[in-house]
Amino acid sequence: MSKLKIQDAIDSKLIEQRKVFLWGQVDDKSAKHVIDRLLYLDALETADIQLYINSPGGYVTSGFAMYDCIQSLKSDVSTICTGLAASMGSILLSVGAKGKRFIQPHARVMIHQPSGGARGQASDIEITAQEILKTKELSAKF
Repeated sequence: MSKLKIQDAIDSKLIEQRKVFLWGQVDDKSAKHVIDRLLYLDALETADIQLYINSPGGYVTSGFAMYDCIQSLKSDVSTICTGLAASMGSILLSVGAKGKRFIQPHARVMIHQPSGGARGQASDIEITAQEILKTKELSAKF
């Protein structure tokens, strides 16, 4: 059996078990990967879904797209940190259903204040600063 066929079989079995993985950077590609699977599983039935997270974080907009999707599901999502849930990864860990958020024994979670940089006209810098403060307020709710 080729490596591709083996990976397809593994992926299929994990989806059957309602397991979804966020592995690596939080970006539009990983958000689409996770959201596609969450919506598919939620449409099948409302049994719990397990979201395994091993992520250094990434883009705020991509992360909040996943966050909002999880909140909109009928299914409970349990979040499991395996390895690292840092930055936006830690926010996604917090979206798990109450009582269904887990950190494996050797995993690590890193939470920090939002940060960013800005260049350009004063009005552009002010808009960027407002967006960072808005992200800080959103993150503080978790």
